[in-house]
Amino acid sequence: MSLAQELLADLEEEGDDELDEFGVKKEEEDDFIDEITEEKPLMDITKYERVTDVAKLTNSANYMELKAELNKYVEMEEVPKITIPIESDPQYILVVRFSELATEIDQEMNVIHKFVRDKYEKRFPELESLVQMPLDYINTVKLLGNDIDTNSRKEVIHTILPAATCIVVSVTASTSQGTKLEQNELDIIMEACSMAEELYDQRMKMHMFVELRMSLIAPNLCRIVGAGTAAMIVSQCGGLTPVAKMPACNVLILGKQKKTLSGFSSSAILPHTGFIYHHPIVQSLQPDLRRKAARLIAAKCTLAARIDSIHSSMDGRIGEQLMQEVKIKLEKIQEPPPVKNRKPLPKPLDKASKKRGGKRVRKQKELLKATELRKKANRMNFGELQEDVMQDHIGFTMGQAKSSSLPVGSRIRAAVVDNKTRVKMSQKLQKTIEKTRQHGGVTSIAAKGHGTTQGSVAGTASAISFTPIHGLELVTPVQKEAGKASTYFTASTNFIAPTGPVIKKK
Repeated sequence: MSLAQELLADLEEEGDDELDEFGVKKEEEDDFIDEITEEKPLMDITKYERVTDVAKLTNSANYMELKAELNKYVEMEEVPKITIPIESDPQYILVVRFSELATEIDQEMNVIHKFVRDKYEKRFPELESLVQMPLDYINTVKLLGNDIDTNSRKEVIHTILPAATCIVVSVTASTSQGTKLEQNELDIIMEACSMAEELYDQRMKMHMFVELRMSLIAPNLCRIVGAGTAAMIVSQCGGLTPVAKMPACNVLILGKQKKTLSGFSSSAILPHTGFIYHHPIVQSLQPDLRRKAARLIAAKCTLAARIDSIHSSMDGRIGEQLMQEVKIKLEKIQEPPPVKNRKPLPKPLDKASKKRGGKRVRKQKELLKATELRKKANRMNFGELQEDVMQDHIGFTMGQAKSSSLPVGSRIRAAVVDNKTRVKMSQKLQKTIEKTRQHGGVTSIAAKGHGTTQGSVAGTASAISFTPIHGLELVTPVQKEAGKASTYFTASTNFIAPTGPVIKKK
């Protein structure tokens, strides 16, 4: 890079700093994408007679100079080695200039394509919609000429267009409404086609030269994205040193506002997509993984450019390691999610299921089953009008529970109890209840302090005794038993003299 170019780059950096001081962010400026495919709108080509009136690149001094330099370096058998700093090497400067010229050639191809399209639509107007790519269209026009019958040139046209497109062009040409061109008009079109072929050949030579030299200038960067993409990245930044100083997020969007390159669609412009996004490695992935892969490759390109800028690892060994890491990560993100372990079904063995039963379950079933009254209410006699048929009142019918066919005074039978499933009382409990009934009955089966009713007496049990003092006297057996069981000291009385027989002393 010359001194004037370095000063110009410094002024551009200062201009960016001034924009930052006024609150203008570069990211916001980059987010805006001009929906254009060319820097300048194409002029009205229909009023020009010759292609040299609109396509002036081949006659420019810069093109002629670079063409001569290219022929000189292509004829060299051995590639000269770089012995001075890269920025001062003539080959490096020539690589940057060739990269810029390749972009101008792509724009010139678009201009020539429009010129040929406007001139040739008189002969074959449908060809424009059948063949979209500029170079394929120009080669097809040069092959067909004034005779658009493709039957005699099937083998040649198959080398230019795909098989499916060839069939469509052949069928459409047989029904085309175009008219034949004059000889002078055909010569003008052929001159434009020859110019396009010459530009394409020069571009391929430049591409080969850049690929050979980039392996010497930036070997590690070429191992990751290839020589062609590496040359475009370096030429876009103005050298290898600016690429090394640039963050990965800016390397990712290099070339995003450039015009459509040859081989890519010109129908839409994707935001934040540049040279790396259109790389074959990224385009070979699924659409939802391309941006992630482009960010990954951009980060590795930044590392490789920094290594190349300090002239380290000139054999490209570190670049190979970085590319291997990229491949491993790309394979990792393309792996399908892990399959969930599915629990197998149990063996279809016909075993008898365990059903809960017993007294408690049978008792619950008897409580919840339909009563006889409900069964009768749900049944209807055939040929008998119900109560709600005449709509005298709104209500529910009782069915057979209130049927006129039943005899007067008839009653519904009680529910039939199955003695086999009936909850039965244990024999011990039956004997205990029988004993209590013999003693006059009790209000509670359980005795105080005992688990059974043995030895308990009902509170209403009493006896009538005849005494000589009071005559008839009611005696409570419970109180009598309590008096006998009392001791000398009780909680309610003081000392009590013994009532037993007094033993006289001798």
